[in-house]
Amino acid sequence: MFICVSLNPALDKRLTLPSLLPGRVHRARTTQTFPGGKSTHVAMVLRTLGQAAEWIGPCGGAAGAELVAGLSALGIGANAVLSQQPTRSNLEIIEDSGVVTEILEPGCAPSPTELAELETECKKLFSQRRETAVIFSGSLPAGAASDLYAHFVALANELGCRTLLDTSGEPLRHALLAQPDFVKPNREEAAHLLDDAIDSVAAAGKAVRKLLLLGARSAAISLGAEGLVYCPDHTSPVFFAPAVALRPKSTVGCGDAALAGFARAMARNASPQETLQIAAACAAANCLAGSPGAARLEDIEGFQGQIAVQTLPSGP
Repeated sequence: MFICVSLNPALDKRLTLPSLLPGRVHRARTTQTFPGGKSTHVAMVLRTLGQAAEWIGPCGGAAGAELVAGLSALGIGANAVLSQQPTRSNLEIIEDSGVVTEILEPGCAPSPTELAELETECKKLFSQRRETAVIFSGSLPAGAASDLYAHFVALANELGCRTLLDTSGEPLRHALLAQPDFVKPNREEAAHLLDDAIDSVAAAGKAVRKLLLLGARSAAISLGAEGLVYCPDHTSPVFFAPAVALRPKSTVGCGDAALAGFARAMARNASPQETLQIAAACAAANCLAGSPGAARLEDIEGFQGQIAVQTLPSGP
């Protein structure tokens, strides 16, 4: 069972424009609305991979109701905790040149009462089955305590769940102390956390080991168009999967798709090489999708066989 926890859910809106010019009035060519937030994208890709996925998070207002309806329509179990604050909306603007601009609302922190209710509902979900994987992803809402992810990761660990985390900044730093089973920041997030440049695959290999020293049991770093590095535990080598060469429609949600691939592979006790192949294939398939998280299974399966995983040399 996979449970995707969203502490800062969103409704996504996509606009297409010939070009985006600051200070000018624009008329969008098309507009689309989707269930959004990183946890939603993860749940969508897990469903595509044939896995049952439950989603839980605070929802409020018309946007929250639309988000829950959209999740249900996708076959994702939506466990919404009612919030007095409206669910945020995110805007993705795609120009004809392929340039993508994202405008992300900060979101509102749940009240103490709402957080207590969310924790109660999470406990119920986390304890339903053995071998549950709990996936935490995305930013925290404005005003939320920076150790909020750490609290929920510790809760899931105590209930015997496998915990996977994709966040950044101080929330990531605090959560590492709770020893999540897996973390997956991107290059910029890892560089900021470690206060060190990650300007090569070799540097990423060293950085991913540092994430284990900070508390993660396993870790990966996404390098965008370069690929993914992954270290499955303290005693293993670091593995690298180069990205599939393609022309993306949009890269929004590719990290979330990769996280879904990692979660599914870990649940199957796949080898490190197969784990990276699945994760990288999910990311590549998302690049060709019509919207974030809408990767097609045939693309994932096709890309998986194209990815040659390398073992990085160990060194000082």
